[in-house]
Parts: sequence; C-alpha cells; structure tokens
Amino acid sequence: MVERYVMSIDQGTTSTRCILFDHQGRLVSVAQREHQQHFARPGWVEHDAIEIWANLRRVVPRALSSAGAGPGQIAAIGIANQRETTVLWDRRTGVPIGNAITWQDTRTSALVEELRRTTGDDFFLDRCGLSPTTYFSAPRIRWLFDHVDGLRERAERGEVLFGTMESWLIWNLTGGPAGGLHLTDATNASRTMLMNIRTLTWDDELLAYFGVPRPMLPDIRPSAECYGVAGSLLPDVRICAALGDQQAALFGQTCFASGEAKCTYGTGSFLLLNTGTSLIRSRHGLLATVGYKIGDEPTVYALEGPMAVTGALVQWFRDRLGLINSAPEIETLARTVKDNGGCYIVPAFSGLFAPHWRSDARGVIVGLTSYITKGHLARAVLEATGWQTREVVDAMNADSPQPLKELKVDGGMTANHLLMQILADVLDVPVVRPMVSETVSLGVAYAAGLTVGYWPDLEGLRRNWHRAAQWLPAMDPGRRESEYENWQRAVERSYGWVRS
Repeated sequence: MVERYVMSIDQGTTSTRCILFDHQGRLVSVAQREHQQHFARPGWVEHDAIEIWANLRRVVPRALSSAGAGPGQIAAIGIANQRETTVLWDRRTGVPIGNAITWQDTRTSALVEELRRTTGDDFFLDRCGLSPTTYFSAPRIRWLFDHVDGLRERAERGEVLFGTMESWLIWNLTGGPAGGLHLTDATNASRTMLMNIRTLTWDDELLAYFGVPRPMLPDIRPSAECYGVAGSLLPDVRICAALGDQQAALFGQTCFASGEAKCTYGTGSFLLLNTGTSLIRSRHGLLATVGYKIGDEPTVYALEGPMAVTGALVQWFRDRLGLINSAPEIETLARTVKDNGGCYIVPAFSGLFAPHWRSDARGVIVGLTSYITKGHLARAVLEATGWQTREVVDAMNADSPQPLKELKVDGGMTANHLLMQILADVLDVPVVRPMVSETVSLGVAYAAGLTVGYWPDLEGLRRNWHRAAQWLPAMDPGRRESEYENWQRAVERSYGWVRS
C-alpha cells in the first residue's frame, strides 16, 4: 500500500518551509529556503513577496523528492504563515505593490498614536478585540494609501488586492491572475483590525474608519476547510487548511481545551491561552484573537501575549556584540555564573509588546557595575525572555478564570535547557516540551488532515502528542518576587526614549 502524507507549508518571518507528516504526526521530510530581510529605513522591515512565492515553488518539489513521494501521495495541504505581514498586489498582473510590510515594522507608529489619541481603545476593542498598535495590518493599508499615489482609487475599483501571506500564496497556488482564489482564514483575519471578532465578517465601521475598500479584501473562511486545488504546483491536491503561525502552534500542541496554553520561542515569542468558545476581552494588555475554527463548528478563541524580542536578543548578542559565535553558546556562557550579578536587559528594540504596548520604549541595560562579566550579560539575556513571559502569564491569570497550571513550549529557543529552567522558576509552573518541535507546521497539517479524514478527530491528535522533556520550578519564592520587582523597575526605565 502506498503511504500518504499531509503537506505543511510554513511561510515564516525568515524562511519558507515545506514538511511532510505521516499518520503518527512524524516528520518525514523537510525543505527550507530563507528569504531576504529588507531594512530601507530605521523601523522599516520588509519582505519581497515575489521572492517568497519563488521559494515556495522550490521547496515543495524538494520535500517531495526527499520523501520519495509524488503529488498523488499528498492527502491535503495546510498553510501556516507569519500573520500581520501585509501584501498588496495587482489583481490583473499579480505584481505586488512594493515589498510586503512585516509584522515587525513600526512605520505606522505616528498614525497609531493619533488613532489612540483621537478615538481611544474601546472603539476597536468592542469590534475587533484589538487595540491600535503598529503590529496589525489595517494601519499599514492606511499608510500605503497615504503614501502611494492613486492606490486607494485602484483598490476601490477592485484592481488591487490585500492579503496576509497565506492569502498571497493561496491566490498564486490556485491560479493567480488566471482565477486564483482570494481568501483568508478567520485566525489571520482576526489580526487585521478589520474583522468583527464575534461575527467573523469584515466590519463596516472598521472599514470606514481605516478607509479600506471592501473589494480589495479576501473572503473569510474557516481555518479547516477545503478551499481549492493547488494546480500551479500540485495538480489535483487540495488546500484544506490555513492558520496564522501561532494559532497553528496552539493546534499542533493539541491545546484543544479551555485553559491550555503554549508559547512558541523564536525571533519573537507568542503565548496563547485557549479560552474555548468564550471571547474574553483583556483588561490587562493582551489580545483577544481567534484560536481556530474547524468547518461549521463553533469558533474557539484565545488570549495572546506577543513578545517582540526574545530569540532576536540572542542574535543581537551574537552578531552585534560578538560575545558568542553561535546561539547555543549563550547557555554555556550563562552557566559560568550563578546569577545575573544584578544586571537586567530589557530588549525593547522597537518598543514593547504585551502587556505594555509602548512604542516609545527602547532597550536598556541596567544594574551595570565593574563586577559584571559577559557571563552575567548572557544570563541577563536569557532571563529577559523569562521575565517577559512572566508578565504575559500574570496578565493572562488576571484576565482568565483559569490560572495557568502548565506551559507547553516549542520553537528553536527550547533547545536551551537553562532557559527552560528559568521559565519554570519564574512562572512557578511546569514547562513541557513535546517530541515534535515543529508545532507550527504540525498544527496546520493536523487541521488539513482532519478536513479530509486523514486523522479522525481531535482525540486522535492528542494521542500523537508525546512529552520529550519537562522542567519543574526550583526557585525560592522570595527570590522569585525580588527578581521580578527588579525586572519591573528595569522595564519602567525603558519608557519614553522616543518622543513624537
């Protein structure tokens, strides 16, 4: 009998990957290709959408070849993506309107501050569950309209399309200018500031507020549903799921019950708590978002706390300071000391995300004395991720009726055992890592496979989850709170460095 697989496409911030999974949720083959990061001005971060589409066309055949498989062995395709990154393109030619503006980009900070000053948060929270920040897509669309002559008029005529990365890839996979499907799923739509978080439809008041014409918007579909055939690459193979990358990781970690949470530790880190069918409006700086929507089943919501700079701080320590030669070396260096020596690093390189949402903040190092060595700095780098996570968990515990009892973790930083112990210590809960670390790719594969019956149900997926490692709290409670107080004082010193 010929083996069949589910194909996952993970279009991330730094690369595009194609992975094949089998019935046990095991990784069978993987192909990956990085794309260039464009920094035209301070605070601007862009990607070339044409390059990303070209990379996808390269990695899909390579993944198939590595597995010795053909298109006929692919049961379904799922697509996960960097979420708020904004692409506008010409419907007729398929040519993007400039580079894609990524989720890290802060060029809309002045616009966002004006929105908050004139309108306030409640108008947006009541409709889309989000407060205005540079993180989301709608301010970027508005910025492009304000800076590209004639773009708004073209969009009103339906000549220009908007999408996040999964929309761009699905449109190209299903035909592009020759009838490509223009759609998004509810998780990605919930990150635009344009979708009504309760009805999962584009909100007329938000569209009017941002001046976004409805003809340029994709159709909003469930996260798990067969959308169409990937005819330009894989004839007869159906695309049956799309999820924002962090919601995909929630699904891949099988956090299907209310109160279950995961955090993905990468360039930035993202903690999501499943809140079931209850939409919880955060009062403590978190985001209300769609967790996933499977076909016609009720929408599952989540609270999210994004942290902009975690793994990126290790990269800075390596590439800008030159204190280590590779990322794994930071654990060895940090273990040369028993504590941080009184030093704290707040990595607000382009402001602070949850729960602070301070675009005026910039990174600071506090507590420097002549005693501090590079070992202390290395430990402070790792602790910065731990304390940022603690802030988000505290906010979640304040918003949710179910306090966090365990944190499932994934992503590249989980290879650092010292960091994982730091997390358990500062959170005072067990930290658990699964056998399969590629939870973003696995999650969207699970959603696609469920849609076509490759996997029978959610309980079947739970049986595929296996624990690889666990870290338990071991820090003295008094020290934990003293260190946390010091961290909070350091965060306060990061405020107000950028003045409008």
